[in-house]
Amino acid sequence: MTVDSAREHKYLLGALLVTFVLSNVPYGYVLLYPFKIFATWVHESCHALVMLSTGAGVDQLQIFPDTSGLAMPARGVTAAAQVAISSAGYMGTAAFGALFLILGRTERGARWVLALLGGLMGVSAAAMVRNAFGLAATLGGAVLLVATARFAGETVATFLLNFLAAQSCINAVLDIRVLYGSELFVDGQPRAQSDADSVAALVGGPPALWATLWLLWSFALFFLALRFLRVSAKVPAWTVRSSRPPLP
Repeated sequence: MTVDSAREHKYLLGALLVTFVLSNVPYGYVLLYPFKIFATWVHESCHALVMLSTGAGVDQLQIFPDTSGLAMPARGVTAAAQVAISSAGYMGTAAFGALFLILGRTERGARWVLALLGGLMGVSAAAMVRNAFGLAATLGGAVLLVATARFAGETVATFLLNFLAAQSCINAVLDIRVLYGSELFVDGQPRAQSDADSVAALVGGPPALWATLWLLWSFALFFLALRFLRVSAKVPAWTVRSSRPPLP
């Protein structure tokens, strides 16, 4: 591993270590709470992205204090579109989490990614989020990400992006647990049908089957992202920056 790659990977290792510690100390969840809200925003935005791509449009997004959320289409959808929309939340969060892992490996790109994420949060707040808490959370997140990208040092920016990646990956897996027979709550109220229930009703099979497939998808993407990071770490810096070998 080169010096550059070792420095880049320490951010991911640090983010995972901090996540583990905060998950196992009293009130650590309080510090993780904003990142859980971010993962919810990613989840609901993935639903919205597929709604837009299938022509259903987006009526509104809502994000609630209990870290649940809703994405509502603007018009009716076909059965095939509904399957894609229902699957997009969990599958999309895993995909973006893996992407953040890859993009967060360099200090140079971290600022740009944070700025882009902040911009997207701001746009979604203005165009789609329609409840008070969701607006405050997304606008606050947008300001924080853009400010970090603009004013923070490279170490802080890179660590934050890696921490967002770690939280997205972890929450993509943990959130699927509620699909295995547990009662689902949205904004503190029981919800009769989950995304897995919706897909099962349209395609067939038990909801647990679809939850398991989404779980395997998440693990596969995380494995591929970590594999990519490991392989890229073994490539000497001079092979990337120059077509000639270094001088003796």
